[in-house]
Amino acid sequence: MAKTPPAPDTEPDAGPGKHRPTPSRAEQEAARKRPLVPDTKEARARAKANLAEQRNKARVGMANGDEKYLPVRDKGPQRRFVRDWVDAGWHLGELLMPLMVLVILVAVVQNTALQFYAYLALWVFILFTLGDMIITSARIKRLAKKKWGDRTEKGLGWYAAMRSVQMRFMRLPKPQVKRGEYPS
Repeated sequence: MAKTPPAPDTEPDAGPGKHRPTPSRAEQEAARKRPLVPDTKEARARAKANLAEQRNKARVGMANGDEKYLPVRDKGPQRRFVRDWVDAGWHLGELLMPLMVLVILVAVVQNTALQFYAYLALWVFILFTLGDMIITSARIKRLAKKKWGDRTEKGLGWYAAMRSVQMRFMRLPKPQVKRGEYPS
C-alpha cells in the first residue's frame, strides 16, 4: 500500500521547518519597541498606591524618630541626645510664635500706645529668646564634650538652638521624652 501525501490545507505538527510565515521587518521592529512591562491604568494605579504607602511609612517612621527614615541632619546618637535634651526642658522660643500672633492682633487695634508697647514687649521677648538659645547651645556643647570628648559632631549647638525655638508639637522628629526626663 502506498502512502498518500497529506492534504495541502492541513499542516503537519511535527517535522522540520517553523510552520509559520516570516514576520515582516515592521512587525519585528514593533515587537522590539513594545515595553517590557505593560503600561496599563491598573499598573500605574498600583505603582501610585505603592509609592503613597512607602511615603506614609517613611513619614510615620520619621515622626517616631526611626533612624532608618530620618534625614541626614537628624541621624546619629549625638543628635538623638540633643533632641531628647531640648525636648525635656522648657524654652522661651516655644512661646515666640503665639506671642507674634498676639502682637499682630494688637496691631489691628487703633490704639498707638498699645501697639507701641506690644512691639516693644515682642522685641524684648525676642532678645530673651536669643539669650535662651545661646545658653542652650553652650550647655549642649558642654554636655556633648563631656559625654563624647573629641568625637563630638559639629553643629550640635545650632541644632539644639533651632529645635528650642520650635513649638513642641510641631517638632520633627516628634519628642520621644516627656518634660523633665533629661538624658544622661
